[in-house]
Amino acid sequence: MMKRLIAAMPEDLKAAQRLEAKTGVALSEINIHKFPDGESLVRVPSIAETVIVYCSLNDPNAKLIELGLAASAFRDAGVKRLVLVAPYLCYMRQDIAFHKGEAVAQRVVCGLLAQWFDRVITVEPHLHRTKTLAAVMPGIETSALSAASLLADLIQHDAVAVTDMLIVGPDAESQSWTASVASAVGAQYMTLRKQREGDCKVSVTAEDTATIADKHIYLVDDVISTGATISAAASLLKTHGAKRIDVLAAHALFTKADEQNMLKAGVASIRSTDTVAHATNAAEISPLLAAALEKEWRS
Repeated sequence: MMKRLIAAMPEDLKAAQRLEAKTGVALSEINIHKFPDGESLVRVPSIAETVIVYCSLNDPNAKLIELGLAASAFRDAGVKRLVLVAPYLCYMRQDIAFHKGEAVAQRVVCGLLAQWFDRVITVEPHLHRTKTLAAVMPGIETSALSAASLLADLIQHDAVAVTDMLIVGPDAESQSWTASVASAVGAQYMTLRKQREGDCKVSVTAEDTATIADKHIYLVDDVISTGATISAAASLLKTHGAKRIDVLAAHALFTKADEQNMLKAGVASIRSTDTVAHATNAAEISPLLAAALEKEWRS
């Protein structure tokens, strides 16, 4: 039996190939057959003592079932250690029951992953009231990687004068994230205040508007789902004299129509990391993942 193997879900094969190139670990594709009734047949083509399963969990409802079936097939085949690389981790926002009768999805989904895998590696999980990934994945190893350095590299590559630059986070939750990017590029930063009025409707305000005028703004966020927050933030920044607004995000989940709405609101460009395959991908996470996986190579 091989010592280690990367096994990718079909949608994640290209991203897994980039990880294969960084690590030199062999890659195989997990086979998924869809039956007419909507069920899936999952077949794992090869095994190793340690298998790194690559599956980003955007569009999660179907993927979670197939991921669980793949984990079971690997265990049945004799795999000793299963590591999940899920660059985007789903269902992290519902970390409490906001209204009576709601399921706490974060606890349920993370509990399932903790049953299936020995270690979970992800990038910028949307942690708010839950402070660490380990708190909701008991009994296993967890690694929550930051993409701040990758976004900072994109800014530095633009070679914009630091005196003209302002890093802006769209809400209070983005404070530490925004500060990390700003520190890496040596720029000032500020965060806006957001009031959510629905899934696709938000309002945004700024405490200090004087610093916005004539600035080249980098609006940074961990995940862009519909772009409603980014559009509201861009409109506000333009109103207060922003010279240019570029958007950077770890996870891009938005549609082409959402992108057009953000551009109409005053955004000049949108770039993301490749945690989820998207037309805006501009930075690869494979170096982060390879570094996090080094302990697997030493074992």
